[in-house]
Amino acid sequence: MTRIKNTLYSETFGSGPEVVMVHGWGMHSGVWRVFAHRLADCFRITLIDLPGHGRSGMIDDFSLEGAGESLLEIAPERAHWLGWSLGATISLHVAGRSPERLASLTMMAGNARFSQCEGWPCAMDLPLLSSFSADLRADYHRTLMQFLGLQTMGLEHARETLRDLKAHVTECEEPDEAALLAGLEILCTGDLRALLPKLPVPLLLLLGSRDRMVKPAVGEAMQALSRGAELQIIEGAAHTPFLSHPDECISLLTDFWQRHAY
Repeated sequence: MTRIKNTLYSETFGSGPEVVMVHGWGMHSGVWRVFAHRLADCFRITLIDLPGHGRSGMIDDFSLEGAGESLLEIAPERAHWLGWSLGATISLHVAGRSPERLASLTMMAGNARFSQCEGWPCAMDLPLLSSFSADLRADYHRTLMQFLGLQTMGLEHARETLRDLKAHVTECEEPDEAALLAGLEILCTGDLRALLPKLPVPLLLLLGSRDRMVKPAVGEAMQALSRGAELQIIEGAAHTPFLSHPDECISLLTDFWQRHAY
């Protein structure tokens, strides 16, 4: 499928309350597919490819504001939002910008500030995160594969999960390099912590106990800043709990969404 500039790809299936699912850096919505079809028994699911990823064309402004606006243009009028990793960051921005569009927000393996700074040690090392931009320009494919490897570190069956991730990447044309660089810029510089104390949307923080990129301490730090966020840590999961521990994720999500029905 040819990407069309400024046009995002989405697919919708299932029946029930609306759910929007936003994937992470370097991936596309296909990574959710098996997991999402299980949820579709009780929910109407909308999967969206981020700009320049999967089957979506690149947009002129791939920033938090630009990406958030492009998602809102095709998302249901009101829905539960589930964002994973970079998708969680962008979804948190959307919740702060247009809270009336969200029935709830779940940040899976997400952080309000992805990079470390003074007073926020529970995040990725900024020099390491920044190095991916330079490495990406030097060797695009190798760097993308290295980043995928980070997501499965610590898992008991890391090889199998990494194989699944790589298989999903190759389903579609590889992400646009400009989109990857823009996504890394959001991860390096985005800071949405100020949204947490005033966020008027039910918030679930869903983390893996073995995640090397978004460590469990992130959840406690974000919960301390927020007003009533729920924190669930899945034992044994790393950065991809929906792949490694789908049953636990589905149970937690279903319970959260049913308690915040709209």
